[in-house]
Amino acid sequence: MVDVGEALRQIDEVGYTVLPDVIEPGLVDTLVARLDRLEQELGTVPAANAFEGTSTVRIYNLLAHGDDFARIPVHADVLPVAEGVLDAGLLVSSLSSIAIGPGETAQPIHADDQVMPLTKPHPATVCNTMWALTDFTEANGATRLVPGSHRADHSPDLRVAYDSVPAEMTKGSVLVWHGSLWHGGGANTTDERRIGIAMNYCAGYIRQQENQQLGLPPDIVRGFSPRLQELCGFGIYRGLIGHIDKQVPSTLLLGSSADPRLIWDLA
Repeated sequence: MVDVGEALRQIDEVGYTVLPDVIEPGLVDTLVARLDRLEQELGTVPAANAFEGTSTVRIYNLLAHGDDFARIPVHADVLPVAEGVLDAGLLVSSLSSIAIGPGETAQPIHADDQVMPLTKPHPATVCNTMWALTDFTEANGATRLVPGSHRADHSPDLRVAYDSVPAEMTKGSVLVWHGSLWHGGGANTTDERRIGIAMNYCAGYIRQQENQQLGLPPDIVRGFSPRLQELCGFGIYRGLIGHIDKQVPSTLLLGSSADPRLIWDLA
């Protein structure tokens, strides 16, 4: 069982934590197999830019591709940590796979909240996680981290090489970090892929990186649990943000019975 308090203490102190061996082995195997099939079905190939990686395969919008991926955002050992970094009104910002292939070079060090025009340091607006579907080692491209950088008063320069440490972890573990932490994918000097899933959350008042409401077919969302519907933005934040004509989006668009009172009703 994850010690949420200790995980949050580490994130506050150095900007990240590793939750060892929290993903069920069967789920890991299922996700790897599903990603392999998806890559073939979609014809996914590496990008043509250094940031996404010219030897890295990324598959975006995974919630649109089957029930197996719907288990990720609500994982009982991971979601409480992300809720502790943000709050219970957090949203799914993006859900994508990242398979770093042999010969890939290191990704530029960056912060996931870098495009937000906010003075730093600031309270977390983003909390991101990396699910290790293979062992993560320094040699095969484990995520590189700059400990303590979430407290910096500026974002990193993508053109600069910074001292960093590898987030080495075993298959089935999850790395969780504060959105201001400086980090980047590592170089892969092995002959095997490093496979991970980036399950990224944002605060309920921040725009999601992937547009979940337009990117997910309503018929798929209707099959989600009520909590996952909320995480995808079909609820409202603190009784106000995200309503449609004073109705909860899941009620209006999905036929859900969820209809909590809005902030005006509490006055």
